[in-house]
Order: sequence, then structure tokens, then C-alpha cells
Amino acid sequence: MSVQSHSGTRPTLEDVAARAGVSRATASRVLNASPRVSPEAHEAVTAAVLALGYQPNQAARALVTRRTGAVAVVFSEPEPKIFDDPHFAWLIRSAARSLADADAQMVLLLVHSPEDMARAERFLAGGHVDGALMFAPHKGDQLPGLARKLSLPVVYAGRPWGPLRGMHLVDHDNEGGGVLATEHLISSGRKRIAHVTGPLDEHSAMDRLAGWRSAIAATDADVELLTENGGFTREGGKKAMAALLSRVPDLDAVFVASDLMAAGALDALREAGKRVPEDVAVVGFDDHPMIAPHTVPPLTSVQQDTSNQVRHMVTHLMRLLREEPIRARREVLPTVLVRRESA
Repeated sequence: MSVQSHSGTRPTLEDVAARAGVSRATASRVLNASPRVSPEAHEAVTAAVLALGYQPNQAARALVTRRTGAVAVVFSEPEPKIFDDPHFAWLIRSAARSLADADAQMVLLLVHSPEDMARAERFLAGGHVDGALMFAPHKGDQLPGLARKLSLPVVYAGRPWGPLRGMHLVDHDNEGGGVLATEHLISSGRKRIAHVTGPLDEHSAMDRLAGWRSAIAATDADVELLTENGGFTREGGKKAMAALLSRVPDLDAVFVASDLMAAGALDALREAGKRVPEDVAVVGFDDHPMIAPHTVPPLTSVQQDTSNQVRHMVTHLMRLLREEPIRARREVLPTVLVRRESA
């Protein structure tokens, strides 16, 4: 027989304590994950919560714990890029899933203009979230400075510009991935290997370019002749590939710094009458599940597991929020080459 609440409606903490046979204070400690409870009390309170269907009052809990249960996911990109680029859709989906697994609510913030920045500062300073996951890759980005000013627990994706001391970062081995892609093309006998870069105000694009440079260093290639910026967009990748074909008609391979740009590069090669991989081999970067397996032909790509990156970021942030002793550092996750028909 279940214990009814005093009002006959929603169960209260007192109802939970009465059913469990413990004090209200003990029931509260169990619900707030305090270590100062016995296993027996924890089991009794948990059983009472399940039996009564008790739901804690989050507003009241926030007053006591000074925690909101919410985490900001902040992107310093324009809205069209966030919603049109499958890479960002996958990041947001991964963040929502990983935060839900950590029993936290995601709050999405898009910060691109000065007005956006001022609004984000007011929101983040207002105690609405416990911490933030930040995606701030561009040179001159104001988000890292804002986070320092607010003293908000933050974990960054990739490597923002500026001093990194005291920052918590989860990155991928972009340079190593660039080496993997280019060495694969060299080992398959390709001689004129071009590179379509991302925007060079982002460390990820610069590191992938550095990996390509490192791998082709022994070939005496003309670096400037063989590189073109595609801006991490499909149209940019198409234009960059067309420009490279115009300058270097005999190129026989291209490493493209994102799968979205690689899809555009394949469009340009098709329009130019080039067969892939017979005439030109193509390697992308991301191994994006919505792009790489579905291009024609399917795209060989360097895999950076963004879902795993976000999981690491969330785990790191939760440790910060629990005030565990954790050293600020840059965690670098590995990249691997996934081979398909394009190379």
C-alpha cells in the first residue's frame, strides 16, 4: 500500500522519507547523491522514490545545490553554417545525447555577432547553466576570453587561438590525419597530390595542411601551386577543385580537408570528365556517416570520431562540476583512415 502525499496529489520528500522509514534529512542526502548515507538507507529511499513516482522539485534543489542541471553548448558560427553543414548537426546531436546520458539538459547558444556575444555573456553570467562546451575555432574569437571572465567551467573542442594555459581541450590528431591521407595516396603510386584546405583561421585546417606538407616534403612538390582554400563548404570544395584542375591539369590525387568539401570536389571532377579513382584519387577528412559512404564513388576518408570527442568533453566537464582534481590539458584523440572506392 503506497503512502499518499499530505495534499493527496504529488508525492513529497516527506512521503518518501516516511515510506523508506528514514528522516527527511537522510532522504534528502540520498537524492542529492551525498556519500554520507548507509547502503541500506540508499536502497530504502530509492525503492520509495520508485514506488511513489516521486519527482524532485528542480527549482528548490537548485537553491540548495546551486546547480541548474543545464549545460550550454556554444558555437561561434553563423546560423546558416550550423544548420546547413552536416558536421554541426552531428555535433549537436552527439552533445544532446551525451549530456542526456549525464542527466544534464543541453542549452544551445549560437554566437556570431557582437549582439550575440553580449546576449551570451548576460545569459552565461546569469547562473542559468552549470558549465559549457565551447566550439570556438576561429582566430580572433571572443568566446575564450568571455569564459575566462565569467570563471565558468568550460571544455573546448579542438584548439582555440590564444594562450591555452588553464584550459581544458579535447582535440583530434588533425596533423597526423593529414599525414595518413597523403601517405596513403603516395603509397598507391600517385605523383601529383593536391590539397584543398579549410579556412586557415582554424587550427584544424592548418594542422591538416601541415600533415599534407610533411608527407609530400620528399616529393619536391610546389606547395602553393597544389593548394586551394575551400572554406569547409561543398561549393568551396567544388570551386577549389576546379581551380586546381585549371592550374595543374595532370594532378592525379587530392586530399580534401573535409568530407563536405570532398563532395564538392567530386562534383567538379565529374564535370571535368575525370574518373575517380582512375584519373584522380580523392581522400576526405571526417568520415562523416551522412556523407562519406554516400558519395559517388564512396569516399575514402580520415575518421575523426566527433561523437567520441563530445563524450570525452562531457565526461571532462562533469568531473569539473564535481570539483574533482583534474589537470588542465589538451587531450588529443587519434584519427584513422577508412578506405573506400574513391582512393
